[in-house]
Amino acid sequence: MGKGTVAAYVRRHHPGVWLSVSATTRPPRPDEVHGQHYYFVDDAEFDRLTREDELLEWAWVHGRARYGTPRGPVEQVLAQGRPALLEIDLQGARQVRRAMPDALFVFLAPPSWGDLVDRLEGRGTESAEEREVRLRTARTELDAAQEFDVTIVNDDVSRAAEELVSLMVDPTPAKES
Repeated sequence: MGKGTVAAYVRRHHPGVWLSVSATTRPPRPDEVHGQHYYFVDDAEFDRLTREDELLEWAWVHGRARYGTPRGPVEQVLAQGRPALLEIDLQGARQVRRAMPDALFVFLAPPSWGDLVDRLEGRGTESAEEREVRLRTARTELDAAQEFDVTIVNDDVSRAAEELVSLMVDPTPAKES
């Protein structure tokens, strides 16, 4: 019930909100579809994307794989005046902040540390070692929550997603609070 779950809810219930599709060098999970969940690329293609400045942001995530947001689609959607949602980590958010300082940055927080651990263990998609890496990353990200404009506690997926969409439609109150 993390970022991906909230983004999936937004995709299903708010077709007017455009969701970016990230490129990654990690292999797909069994239920993931190329071009829908991620663009699964090899290291050479990811190197080309970074070299040719085709990524708005990119980062090594959990020390295992690279992820990045293709720049062109984001710029195109924003030029059309449509709301765009980027599902990115702390490293990516910092890069986007430099590139697009007027964007609204929302931190999606777990209700508690225990809930985060339970969610990660409940997924059953990572080894014990991978879970430990993810939990170390999560601690760093939680410590940086104050860098974001707004924090939404993800204690209920539909509520959190609806709050997020409302901020995207009218971000003014969020920037003032």
